Amino acid sequence: MTQRFARGSGGRILAAMLGVVSRAARMATDLLFPPRCGLCGRDATLLCDACIAALPVAEGRRCERCWMPVQSANLCAHCRETPPTFASLRASFVMDAGARRLAHELKYEGLTSLAEPMGRVMFERLVRPEADLVVPLPLHRSRERSRGYNQAALLAREIARHTGVPLDVRAARRVRATAPLVKTMHREERLAIVRGAFSARRDAVEGREIVLVDDVVTTGATLDACCEALLEAGAATVRCVTWARAD
Repeated sequence: MTQRFARGSGGRILAAMLGVVSRAARMATDLLFPPRCGLCGRDATLLCDACIAALPVAEGRRCERCWMPVQSANLCAHCRETPPTFASLRASFVMDAGARRLAHELKYEGLTSLAEPMGRVMFERLVRPEADLVVPLPLHRSRERSRGYNQAALLAREIARHTGVPLDVRAARRVRATAPLVKTMHREERLAIVRGAFSARRDAVEGREIVLVDDVVTTGATLDACCEALLEAGAATVRCVTWARAD
């Protein structure tokens, strides 16, 4: 038992050290090289105005609750039949073209500096400052250690900075690691996988209007599960904002 514990502890310590080294390397890179647009690479800015203007905006007729495209009704079939726990969900862009590339580079390629312009654009397009608290969708600690950061927390920090609304990265916690959700899964499958995977601190959220932030939403199942935990802990309402939506 002692040996197993030692190996497990060593693995966690190593993962944490690698995360620190990774973050330090990214910071050194940002200092040594001037900023370039994350899409065109031509401007001395992390995301130039021309590339922002070319991003695929999530507009047109959409469900007032989950922001899925709809033909005529104000609510999609899913939200009519099984309303989600969040009050609303809004995404800046469709998960396609440049919006997909930026989300991928932020989440998987370690380009954490992109969170600043991406969060600013989300604020400009989506967020109103009447909330009480900004909360990022949490990663399980094992996944955050291996990645070195939580991309939702980076976006949430920028949104909180622009709105002046307090940020609490510990208000919600992912208490159970879950299998990756794939796009081919039905909504019910996704809901079953993430149900009960989150908890929230009552002292942080009780009576408060929450803005819950994530990078990408597909069916909304994960945001729904986290929102449920926030409401059970006493949150007044939860509105979700994301960088992109997979239509």
